[in-house]
Amino acid sequence: MKKIFGALMIAVCIGMAMPAQAQIHFGVKGGLNLSKASLSDVPGNFKKDNFTGFFIGPMAEFNIPIIGLGVDASLLFAQRGVKVSEGNDELTVKQNGLDIPVNLKYNIGLGSLLGLYIAAGPDFYFDFEKKSGIDKKKAEVGINVGAGVKLLNHLQVGANYNIPLGDTAKIEGTDGSYKTKTWQVSVAYIF
Repeated sequence: MKKIFGALMIAVCIGMAMPAQAQIHFGVKGGLNLSKASLSDVPGNFKKDNFTGFFIGPMAEFNIPIIGLGVDASLLFAQRGVKVSEGNDELTVKQNGLDIPVNLKYNIGLGSLLGLYIAAGPDFYFDFEKKSGIDKKKAEVGINVGAGVKLLNHLQVGANYNIPLGDTAKIEGTDGSYKTKTWQVSVAYIF
């Protein structure tokens, strides 16, 4: 009985010490968006090209160092888009909006100078623009998956893939729609 009580007390002490070890840091994040459309039920023979945009904004990171888990969230101005062409006709649809990724992050420390992380979580995107002929959703929910490198506990370089859970837009006058899947390459500086 004493051993069980002792083990329980140790577990309680460790559980109480973890929040004291938790750390929150703020920083700034920016990078490159590389978007490509996934068309469905669109009449004609369209060619899809990559659209290059950017993102930038503040971020916060909450870490529990003992177990390597953390959460990071960002509030980013982001530019995404779609480029399609048929013959000589070309259409580019830009999406300027607010991107809010929230990722659960697992950190693997390789010493004080270098670390690796993997991350996954939801992504919320709110579009600011309206384009005629295209019925874009004002809000999108997607899933992020990514990985990266931490250098000197302040600099992070990473790559994410964002997959929308629904259509990005419907094409008016047709049954067609598209999804904008996006690769992101980011650099963040944590203060």
